Amino acid sequence: MREAAGSGGPLGPGVGASADGRGLARRRRRRWVRYGAGAAGVVVLATGVAGWVAYAKLDGNITPDDAAAAELSRYAKERPTSLVKDAQNVLLIGSDSRSGEGNRKYGRDSGTERSDTTILLHLAAGRRSATAVSVPRDLMVDVPGCLRPDGKRTEPTFAMFNYAFQSGGSACTIRTVEKLTGVRIDHHVVVDFSGFKDMVDAVDGVEVCLKEPIDDKAAKLRLPAGKVTLDGEQALGYVRARKSLGNGSDTDRMDRQQRFLGALVNKVQSNDVLMNPVKLYPVLDAATSSLTTDPDLASLRGLYELVRGLRDIPTEHVQFLTVPRESYVYNANRDQLVEPEAEKLFERLRTDAPVVVSKGIPTNPTPAESGDYGPFGPRAAGPAASGTVSPTPPAPTFRGNTAAEDSCG
Repeated sequence: MREAAGSGGPLGPGVGASADGRGLARRRRRRWVRYGAGAAGVVVLATGVAGWVAYAKLDGNITPDDAAAAELSRYAKERPTSLVKDAQNVLLIGSDSRSGEGNRKYGRDSGTERSDTTILLHLAAGRRSATAVSVPRDLMVDVPGCLRPDGKRTEPTFAMFNYAFQSGGSACTIRTVEKLTGVRIDHHVVVDFSGFKDMVDAVDGVEVCLKEPIDDKAAKLRLPAGKVTLDGEQALGYVRARKSLGNGSDTDRMDRQQRFLGALVNKVQSNDVLMNPVKLYPVLDAATSSLTTDPDLASLRGLYELVRGLRDIPTEHVQFLTVPRESYVYNANRDQLVEPEAEKLFERLRTDAPVVVSKGIPTNPTPAESGDYGPFGPRAAGPAASGTVSPTPPAPTFRGNTAAEDSCG
């Protein structure tokens, strides 16, 4: 017997269809659910692929410094040991290399490079604070014998600090800093001119406050007085300029660099860059594209492990200072450490003791100016008049500033 038209199929209207069309509607809904689930799956898959591609790109941007690792391994027995678990010391090296397309316009590429800026960054255990200590490039130090790029070895010598990077790269600089301070360097990062500019541009510029207008032809820098937002090119000129800003000294330039880094930290934290993937990706792309690091840091995972606790450090606990220094006794254009203040600082870094900074301390106070202050902090209290034992002296205070301090203040 033939089916009646519209009867719903061989099994009758009760299966897969209904006389009032409800079965057809259910089939359509199921079809749309399947399509929707499939589309969602495609979106999730595409997002995952895009995320993996982005991760792979950033991860591949970083250059591992395998040569430095091999050289440091050669001298492992002579290097200082870490004294405090979880504390980390990272050497940040700003290279003045003119090699590479982005750096050629800053001068002729001589085939060598020097450390334009070197900062020892101490991250306290528990990440309660971060202390960045600038090492003057003109500081006279003992530079060990190091492996040159051409495979030959230099003889140990007493020279300006930046000679270490010029002669033996990052490994020689690390060994020189460890010999000078007794502080174990756990990681190192080298960044060039182009990378610095890209970092500043990636955060849409950094605001600084200028007490006077700047017109520096050598740095190609012309800026008005007051609050100014510097782009990458302007920021590079600002932190590198020497003769036209301040008193022309390297100390004044390092103070300017420290204030700029404080402003950069504020910009990153205030814009919530670290928690916003849309804002974070261009910053990471700019940063990683220009970094050469020790192999342990030469990956996104390595960098993340290092910086994940930094976002919670209050800006008032992010500190900047320069090693206690004065003019070298045999050449006023060179520097030497001020002792025992320098050793007090190095000891606090080695033992992860708190470091206190204040911008109100004179650089080189005269006896009349200093009063109860030594050159880099309050003097220890002397014996009381009654002959009782004096209280424990306060922690020394060093001339510096924090990221919380407004540069316009």
